Amino acid sequence: MKKGVFGIVIAITMLATLIAGCSGDNGKTVIRLGEVTRSVFYAPQYVALEQGFFAEEGLEVKLQTTAGGDKTMTALLSGAIDVALVGSETSIYVYQQGAEDPVINFAQLTQTDGTFLVSREDMPNFAWEDLKNKDFLGQRKGGMPQMTSEFTLKKHGINPQQDLKLIQNIDFANIAAAFASGTGAFVQLFEPQASIFELEGKGHVVASFGTESGQLPYTVYMAKASFIDKNKESIQKFTNAIQKAQKWIVLHSPEETAKVIAPHFKDSDPVVLASAIKRYLTQQSYAATPMLSEKAWNNLLDVMENAGELKERVPMEKLVNNDFAKNAVNRHP
Repeated sequence: MKKGVFGIVIAITMLATLIAGCSGDNGKTVIRLGEVTRSVFYAPQYVALEQGFFAEEGLEVKLQTTAGGDKTMTALLSGAIDVALVGSETSIYVYQQGAEDPVINFAQLTQTDGTFLVSREDMPNFAWEDLKNKDFLGQRKGGMPQMTSEFTLKKHGINPQQDLKLIQNIDFANIAAAFASGTGAFVQLFEPQASIFELEGKGHVVASFGTESGQLPYTVYMAKASFIDKNKESIQKFTNAIQKAQKWIVLHSPEETAKVIAPHFKDSDPVVLASAIKRYLTQQSYAATPMLSEKAWNNLLDVMENAGELKERVPMEKLVNNDFAKNAVNRHP
């Protein structure tokens, strides 16, 4: 996370005009939603869109992809979007900058890391020590994918800065292409890219960072405290829709879910989508409810502390509002 950018953004936010909670042409309340990337990892979100769960709540959600945590948070702070789907660590970075209008986490979508370790070579007997002295194409410093990978590597006795060549100078959107063109012996990837590489014979999934790093508030819906205060009804309706989608996805097969979310992955093979969804379901990456747990929050702080990205441990009640999630669970148990 490029934390320095937040200081600038916070300073200019006071000048931004927030166009939020307005009504669309159909009379529904418009919510501008920015997602940090387009991924099968966010399948429940696309289910909520395609199954009409947001519409049932009287919302028109306008989705845009704002690639990267820093860009997504900048869009949120400047008023370009109303709600962000991004890692909870970004809200902590903003808090550490002394924001007067902090970013509040109100609904969790995923509860584990969503990346996988992909090897260029087939390694049926993979061991973590196989990474030593190899080129590892990782994610951006300060972002959750990189922090969870370093947390996992250290757990297995590997020093990321000394025991391997860690490549972190490639933009998030170009990591997969860089690996495909020959950079790195290993790469850290989200789905469906990991499954696509397996299908194409370009890589092999050998481990899951989600399984290794435990439960985390990995991808969460958040908004500025001021927006939530002024739009409580809309935030509740938004959370209700997410809860409906979270219930839906566990009651349907990966193939059914793949068919529903296919419009958001027009270039992806349905078999690949189903494979990716099954992989995430198996390791329980999709949160069962929108509620954030204190145990997962503390695990996040441990991961950030381990990466040297935490100035102080931030109590969960400072940046998390579970009221909307609790109401949604009670209404749609």
